[in-house]
Amino acid sequence: MAKAKASAFFCNECGYESAKWFGQCPACKAWNSAVEELVVKDSSGKKKPASAIEVVEPVTLADVSLEQEDRTSTQMEELDRVLGGGIVRGSLVLVGGDPGIGKSTLLLQMCRNLSMQHMKVLYISGEESAKQIKMRAERIGTFTEDLTILCETSLEHVENALRKYMPQVVIIDSIQTMYRTELDSAPGSVGQVRESTALLMQLAKTLGISIFVVGHVTKEGVVAGPRMLEHMVDTVLYFEGDRQASYRILRSVKNRFGSTNEIGVFEMRENGLNEVLNASEYMLQGRPENASGSVVACLIEGTRPILIEIQALVCRTNFSLPRRTAVGTDPNRVTLLMAVLEKRLGLRLSECDAYINIAGGIRITEPALDLGLVLAVLSNYKNVEISGKTIVFGEVGLSGEIRAVSQVENRISEAVKLGFERVILPKVCLEQTKRFRGKIELTPVENVSQLLNIL
Repeated sequence: MAKAKASAFFCNECGYESAKWFGQCPACKAWNSAVEELVVKDSSGKKKPASAIEVVEPVTLADVSLEQEDRTSTQMEELDRVLGGGIVRGSLVLVGGDPGIGKSTLLLQMCRNLSMQHMKVLYISGEESAKQIKMRAERIGTFTEDLTILCETSLEHVENALRKYMPQVVIIDSIQTMYRTELDSAPGSVGQVRESTALLMQLAKTLGISIFVVGHVTKEGVVAGPRMLEHMVDTVLYFEGDRQASYRILRSVKNRFGSTNEIGVFEMRENGLNEVLNASEYMLQGRPENASGSVVACLIEGTRPILIEIQALVCRTNFSLPRRTAVGTDPNRVTLLMAVLEKRLGLRLSECDAYINIAGGIRITEPALDLGLVLAVLSNYKNVEISGKTIVFGEVGLSGEIRAVSQVENRISEAVKLGFERVILPKVCLEQTKRFRGKIELTPVENVSQLLNIL
């Protein structure tokens, strides 16, 4: 059948489609995000009769049966936790991260574990040759014959390979290198990424194949391509961490089959990525003793409590405008909390520079971090040490009040397990700590002025 090609304009941020160019996207309000792409239309001009159209019958909600998802363990506890308990059959998972962070290494290790369970795994690479993949595989370990490699970028050939060999798990590395011949645009463009993802989603659901897609990220840290790419897939995982450091954090930002914002901690070594099962102990390694400005806080990432160290350095400024620098948390939140301390406690923090660091390289946005930040700043400002056996958590309001946080029992249980002796927590959460009385000292606080008495 003859094909006629026409062009359309798509928003590079959200995927909005228009027949004409636009300066500002009507959907997401982004400026200068219109990209022209070639699309394919049927030029026959013939319409199918109504009798030739397949009728899809709707079903009632009561007729839908709930079944437990068919999950497969990756033999990596941290990865299983982030996925929600294992790989779901027929799911499409997007894995994003900076170049060199370890995305391909992690997925190759997962393929090795799955092949050891005699599962058919197909690794499709559009960036590396078979020899390059072999060199990485030799560092990881031995592989069975159940793992096969295909170096291909044409989605038509990929689709034929999936239908012919019917693997159980497929790795696409990466989605920006795949292309469909029906579109004349270059691989990695908005149209190619959108159409490629739609085809992979269809194959995953119809053939029951679990597909993992690797996606490059932009300088802003989001997956390159249209934003709708993240909406189409079932699960979105981001690999975070400094390439110069040994730690890596795998974070789930979307999961239709499990908890979101769940994290897994890995350590990069010569033989690949090793799991860090006790993340709290790992984050507290090398913590200074008898040093002011160092406070241990307990946070919740997904369903997992993690203890981290907050470091604060407050010193007199030589500039008219004091500096506020924060690593691992929002600098605006630090500025807000220091304004609360200056207003409610009368401290002259406007004459001081403040530097905040979340040790371990993890980035925290949870409000329960507030009380730890405040106590670390006060500790360094007053030059008073906080006991290394003390943890804190709680949200601080603009009036200086200490507000409640969620999952108090899980936080205290993690502190007891690691041998901490004291917990500073919001007073409104005291009723949830009855079973811990006698096991650990509980210090409830109502406002920031009580923190001075603790110091």
